[in-house]
Amino acid sequence: MVQSVSVDPDRESEPFIELDPTGRYGRYDELLGYGAVKKVYRAFDQEEGIEVAWNQVKLRNFMDDQQVIDRLYSEVRLLKTLKHKNIIALYSVWRDENRNTLNFITEVCTSGNLREYRKKHKHVSMKAVKKWSKQILKGLNYLHTHEPCVIHRDLNCSNVFINGNIGQVYH
Repeated sequence: MVQSVSVDPDRESEPFIELDPTGRYGRYDELLGYGAVKKVYRAFDQEEGIEVAWNQVKLRNFMDDQQVIDRLYSEVRLLKTLKHKNIIALYSVWRDENRNTLNFITEVCTSGNLREYRKKHKHVSMKAVKKWSKQILKGLNYLHTHEPCVIHRDLNCSNVFINGNIGQVYH
């Protein structure tokens, strides 16, 4: 069931189904994508007035494997230190004890991942492919020269995201 949640009674309610502990970020019921570990929902940053991605990991799925939970927290802590135009920005992280979820807010990529984008747009020039490749390599160079060095481990078109209106790629 979708419920309306409002932080300011003078504003019309947004159809958020969940708010972060500060009330800044509201999650919609719209699923943007999912993987083996997390689901990603469309969300809204009420302070900045921008759409964001609400990433949610159900920790109960890993209660028998503390190593997986420790690795998740470690990766999120590391993501918080990364600042590069071709790396998806992490804005906020928290654990919801009641729902037993790890939640983190990242920038949203309006056109989804590169795999789906290429399925939708079949005729792309070599110039565009080279532009995307160069951006991917710039992001990888940043990761590899970061202290400590970061290795992506799962770089593929499903894990590279794009804002098609400006041709910017992120991973």
